[in-house]
Order: sequence, then structure tokens, then C-alpha cells
Amino acid sequence: MSTSDALFARSKQVSPGGVHSPVRAFKGVGGTPRFMTGGHGAYMTDVDGRDYLDFLCAFGPLILGHGNPAVRAAAIGAIDRGWSLGTTEPYSLDLAEFITQRIPWVQSVRFVNSGTEAVMSALRVARGATGRDKILKFDGCYHGHTDSMLIKSGSGLAEAAVADSAGLDRATLSGTVVATLNDEASLEAAFARHGSDIAAAIIEPVPANYGLLPQRREYLLRLAELCRQHGALLIFDEVISGFRVGFQGAAGLYGIEPDLVTYGKVIGGGFPVGAYGGKRQYMDLVAPAGPVYQAGTLSANPVAMCAGLATLQQLADGSLYAQLESLGQRLDAAFANQRQLTFQRVGSLFWFYLAPPTAPIRSLADMQARPAAPFAPVFHALLDGGIYLAPSAYEVGFLSAAHSAAQVDAMANAVLAATASLPQG
Repeated sequence: MSTSDALFARSKQVSPGGVHSPVRAFKGVGGTPRFMTGGHGAYMTDVDGRDYLDFLCAFGPLILGHGNPAVRAAAIGAIDRGWSLGTTEPYSLDLAEFITQRIPWVQSVRFVNSGTEAVMSALRVARGATGRDKILKFDGCYHGHTDSMLIKSGSGLAEAAVADSAGLDRATLSGTVVATLNDEASLEAAFARHGSDIAAAIIEPVPANYGLLPQRREYLLRLAELCRQHGALLIFDEVISGFRVGFQGAAGLYGIEPDLVTYGKVIGGGFPVGAYGGKRQYMDLVAPAGPVYQAGTLSANPVAMCAGLATLQQLADGSLYAQLESLGQRLDAAFANQRQLTFQRVGSLFWFYLAPPTAPIRSLADMQARPAAPFAPVFHALLDGGIYLAPSAYEVGFLSAAHSAAQVDAMANAVLAATASLPQG
């Protein structure tokens, strides 16, 4: 029995499923999760001292890799001064000014502790701003585990909301309308039926929680237009894509300004954080400036604020994004003309789907029309070879500035070797 086996057996006795977030349990791939003790550069190290080339990057925050010296120094400095204050402090001010000076549609920002909390708060602002109750979301987009967002579409044009979890409040679910990604007809139908009641439409502009499902700019523009026509707010959930596909996120990439935006992951440099922001007319509704209440004991924690600023300062001039794009292009080349898998990438986000490529996969319907080969054998082949991907066929991979061209090539070659026996299309 490995050390991880023993630790997992112990953990299951004291925590649900032995984990503190479901995907960590390896349920989708089988086997025992590796217990990691730390990371350095492009690697993670497990409890038995084995290194793994890391393309999980803590599910996205570690865009600079593990142990970046500037981020480390900023976090240690914050700890030395006082790691929790519960007062006003200059560190969140520095980070807020850094962001608002560089992203025109973020005129005001409020820091919270998670992406879920950021989304929950942004939706409350939208309801407060419009006096309406309904929220439009999209099948295949994940917005955290707040009740109203844990649903997907049912039959027809996504008019029936089906819960993705037990224990949800049915009355809350009734306020959510679900449309289909990459489907203008579904979008038009949702607004035709509910437009006067929709407070906001929330979407991942680069959906990256159920595979990587890049959307057409024309589709996102139509969504923005319908929001304007019907008096609804447009919310971009950029918890994953924010500061990762570019400093201005997907909104900057596509040239579409949302009314509100949610952030997480990269914005805290690897420490627990979330944020929501947007146009001042909406953010000024948040207490104590306005009537929309939101608060948090650990919000704007000094360690996260300092680590986040140290991260964004290294990203602001764009040079690291160019470096990441170069690495991404190596993956594009490696997976070009492969008949056994579909490879999709947006900036430093990537995903491969184990089905022959035809057209880009932009919705859950596209996946259902092209059933994939089992992911578990590929995952375990890479894991045994010292390469760590997310333990799910539907989680994306992440490149970091700590990765070298040779390491990216090694991962690509390992994937190709592991998929060589898949049925050829």
C-alpha cells in the first residue's frame, strides 16, 4: 500500500468521500488520488517524494507556476505584517486600483473569498438593479455551487430546469432560465418568453468547466444585444478566463464589455479569493454605498491581496501571455491532424476530447453527438509517467509561465502515445 492509499483510507473516515472538493477523489478516473505535499516551478511532489509535471496548476490559479519568487515574497511579507485584520487596509486598495486602471469596464470592484461567492453577489446586484427575479444561464456553464446556478437544461429549448444536486431549494430554481450554448434559436426563445423578467444573463464567455467550449463571437454579441434590448444585465463569469486568456480576460479577447464580471483563481495568486466588479452605476448599489447587502469576515484578506497584486504585476505588460501563447501553439502543432482526438485551446487553457475531430465542440450537444473513448486509461498512463492532468475528462488543462517548451512537448507526446490505441476515425 502506498502512502497515498493509507492517507486516503484515513481521510474517508473523517471527510465526505475523503476530499474537500469532489473531483479530487478520482471518482471519474478510478484509483487512489495522489496526496501532494507541495510544488516547485512546473512540478508537484507527492507524499512519497515523486515529482509530477503539473498541468493542473491548482485548477487554474498558478499561471506563474509553483513558488514564484515575487508572489512568495509578497505573501510572506503579508504574513509577517499580519495575515488577517478585519479592517480597512491598503493592500486591497492597491489591487483594486491596479485592476480598475487597466480594465475599463471594471470601474469598481469588491473582493470576496471564492468564485461562488462572487457569482452569488453579482446576481444579487443584478436583481437589485433591475427589480427583476429571473436569471438566464447556459447549459454547460458552471458558476459555482450557489443554489440557483446548480441546474442545467431539460427538454426542448431548455425551458425545464433540472437540478444537478440534491438539497436545492425548488423555489430558487424556478428563478433560473437555461439556454443552450452556441444556439441562437434557444437564446431567442428564452428572451421571447422571459425577457421582461430577466435581471441578467450570466455566461462563461470561454466555458471551461464542462470541457473547453469556445463560443463564437457572433453568438456572444447576440447575447449582449438581447440583454440591451430587454433591459437585462450581461454578466461575464471570468473566474477561469479572467487574467488567463489575456490581462483583460475573455471580455478583452472578444471586445465585448459586460455590465458585471466575476473573477477568482489568478486574481489571488493561488490564495483563496473571488471578486465581482463592473460599471459604477451597478457597483454603487452594494452596501454600504447602496441597498444590496454583501459582507465577508475574511474578504480582501491581506495575503491574497498581496499575492494577487504580485501576480498581476508580472502579467500586465503582456509578455508572459505571448510566452504562454507560444507554448499553446506547440500543442496546436502536436495535435494537428490527429484522427483519434479533438484538441481545443484558448490561450493557456486547453482540452482534448477522445473522439475524432470534425467541427469544433461548442456545446454539450456536440459532445453527445460524438461519444468519447474512456479517459481513465489515458489519465493513468500519464500519471504513471509523472504527468498530472485534472482527474476528469471534462476538466481543462492549464499552461503556466513555469512550463518549458520541452515539458509541453513531453506532455503532448505522452498524450499521443496513450491515445494511439484508440479507434481511428
